[in-house]
Amino acid sequence: MADPARLQRLLGGTALADLRARLRKRYEQGRDDGAVTLTRLSAAERAAMCGILGRPAGSGASLRFEVEELDAILQRAGLAASLRAALELLDGPLENRAARREAAVLEWSGLQASLADPRLAACLAHPRALGVLKRASGSDPARAAALCEQAARVLAALPCQPTTRSHLAAQLLGDAHALDSGRAVSTLVLAALRHARLEQANDGESDESERAEWAACGILVNELARPVLVLNLPGHDAVPGEPGYLSLRSLVRARHDWSGARGVVFVCENPNIVAIAADALGARCAPLVCTDGMPAAAQRTLLIQLAEAGARLRYHGDFDWPGVAIGNVVMDQCGAEPWRFGVQDYQAAVHACGVSNRRLEPAGREASWDAVLGGAMREAGFAIDEEAVVSALLGDLDAGGSLQA
Repeated sequence: MADPARLQRLLGGTALADLRARLRKRYEQGRDDGAVTLTRLSAAERAAMCGILGRPAGSGASLRFEVEELDAILQRAGLAASLRAALELLDGPLENRAARREAAVLEWSGLQASLADPRLAACLAHPRALGVLKRASGSDPARAAALCEQAARVLAALPCQPTTRSHLAAQLLGDAHALDSGRAVSTLVLAALRHARLEQANDGESDESERAEWAACGILVNELARPVLVLNLPGHDAVPGEPGYLSLRSLVRARHDWSGARGVVFVCENPNIVAIAADALGARCAPLVCTDGMPAAAQRTLLIQLAEAGARLRYHGDFDWPGVAIGNVVMDQCGAEPWRFGVQDYQAAVHACGVSNRRLEPAGREASWDAVLGGAMREAGFAIDEEAVVSALLGDLDAGGSLQA
């Protein structure tokens, strides 16, 4: 028979709470036999343990004993059936954490094996994506399974005819906001969609890249935000020689015939280049598209549509680190080629323009299309704006001019 009152006097109380917690941890880790060495013991903790073991208290800060020895002492003294039983009497049931972890591993493995959507299954086979799911579900396999079921329902409907994200969410999930940015199901769906292009450059998970990811599947998010600026683009109903805009809504909802743009389509970073080209060349200007900085969903959608229609995209931007980052996206994700945007072009621009007022930070980044451009920019240390070399660009844009790499 156990004697809880006596046990409480010997091993209970707040003064020995840390000692009991350390002993409990051993059992919760699945270790319930063998030798135990306690270190950094307080005087009260050492006195309590030595009193139970029948040893002189001494003054050391460590104590070693065999679990079976202590179990036998507790039984003979009528205090408890074992040390484990004593700890449970004092502080409640012990949990086998090792067993719980093993069970969780089996549950997560079973969840992964049960995924029917191949895109979601392939994505969650990677530890990083699985970590996203665990965080979104609070590490609850049942909650994770429900999220995966919802994500699979959305993925099964993609790609689809153009519709808004909120409409799709309301139809499939009964909540118009279920696919909003940052929501768990939205995060899972986007992770699965992005997995298909893991081999391509990763430009992060900004609002614009998310919007473009949805747009590629026919889902519209802020469909009128940041339309794409164009000039003399075949297939675009605009006055020749006058810049015009195409919204994401129009690009995704309506079918455009870009077959007339199967030649070279020039792409610039800054809207000023489009204005200068319209003023200088008018209707004579070659087809020109502007990314307006880092391309948003409308810009990416148009460039991808043009590339798929057979256009040869040639890109130029600012010779600075943001310009290189933008170039990486346009080259890697939209299939563009450089347009006067290599190391020789940079060096010639530095020579022609002289010292720029804009200094480059030393760290920088590498250009995916030119392995030595980044190093040359770091060495020179100056940014060259696109407007500073516009004369050369206009020569290529002139319908009668020659094309350079």
